[in-house]
Amino acid sequence: MARNTLSFEGCNYMRQRLVLATLSGKSVKIKKIRSKDDNPGIRDFEASFIRLLDELTNGSIIEVNETGSSLFYQPGMLHGGILEHICNPERSIGYYLEALFCLAPFMKNPLKITLKGVTNDNVDPSVDLIKLSGLPVLKRFLGTDEGLEIKILNRGASPRGGGEVHFSCPSRQKLRPINLTSPGKIKRIRGVAWTSKVAPTTANRMVDSARSVLNQCLPDVYIYTDHSKGRRHIENSPGFGLTLVAETTEGIFLCSEVVSNSNKSDSLPPKSDSLPSVPEDVGKEAAISLLEEIYRGGCVDSSNQSLACLMMVLGQRDISKIQTGPLTDYTVNFLRHIKEFFNVTFKIDNERQSNDSEDGDDDESKLGGDKYILTCAGVGFTNLSKRLT
Repeated sequence: MARNTLSFEGCNYMRQRLVLATLSGKSVKIKKIRSKDDNPGIRDFEASFIRLLDELTNGSIIEVNETGSSLFYQPGMLHGGILEHICNPERSIGYYLEALFCLAPFMKNPLKITLKGVTNDNVDPSVDLIKLSGLPVLKRFLGTDEGLEIKILNRGASPRGGGEVHFSCPSRQKLRPINLTSPGKIKRIRGVAWTSKVAPTTANRMVDSARSVLNQCLPDVYIYTDHSKGRRHIENSPGFGLTLVAETTEGIFLCSEVVSNSNKSDSLPPKSDSLPSVPEDVGKEAAISLLEEIYRGGCVDSSNQSLACLMMVLGQRDISKIQTGPLTDYTVNFLRHIKEFFNVTFKIDNERQSNDSEDGDDDESKLGGDKYILTCAGVGFTNLSKRLT
């Protein structure tokens, strides 16, 4: 067991390490977790995530010392099934849902899980963003969307939460290799303007503000409104936000979002740098953020780069290739961890784009930012728990 145990220090990217350890079957030892902080050890949201891994697996061994500054994790077998998990309100449901996207296809039984907590905050990707841009990416590797869905049963803004989300995913024995190098052109923009325990007109104000920016670039813009009054027996926090997604002619989805500011603790006064959000500012900021995401381009948006890379590695023993925009810091560290756990190195090429088009138009604004081609060979990962039918 010692030979297959990887050692790390610090709390950074703990979720990455635990997810990759579960998939690779390698044990991890993480030491010096916030050892120099006044409050050392793992936080409540990290303990909640570890409990979620324990619920998803059979035979896992988890050891945490008294101060919480050292963690040993020996993964068991992923079994899936029908589960329910209460997420810590310090992080949104998206924090847990991103990890489930990586693990769900390799369960013994199809996963059907209900997550309760904060659905939208300004730290993690919201459930809306994951639903609009993450599901299409996962669908390409699974080969079908049958049994793959996310349902938002109730919304809950930060910090009190009160939201409820149902996620279901089929299990697969093998993943498909992909070759995505042509993102296509933007053909339409859709979105969701959500509100919780605020005036319903707030959503319309965000929609009008976003359309004033986006309609200058594209006429086909439609944004839905979703108003939640909140359940009477739960003191939900008020909040609002806007999630936008641009769809290309090749079926690629690029997504961005902006959420209103909220106080993390009701007992503390609002921070001076966290002023109340104005719906018009939220709508305009979300529209500009989407245009920036379109400028970065690629066949996956920046929030799903790590998911696409992991699925490429876990695919069949074949070459997979994908085009992305500039890699985020999270993705760069994810690629480093992939090399440690699976011994797979990506080939990254800077795609040189020519400004010369057939009609001689040399407008650089149509090309966007630098594009990169990520290429790797799959390890031939097989879900041994999945029965052949």
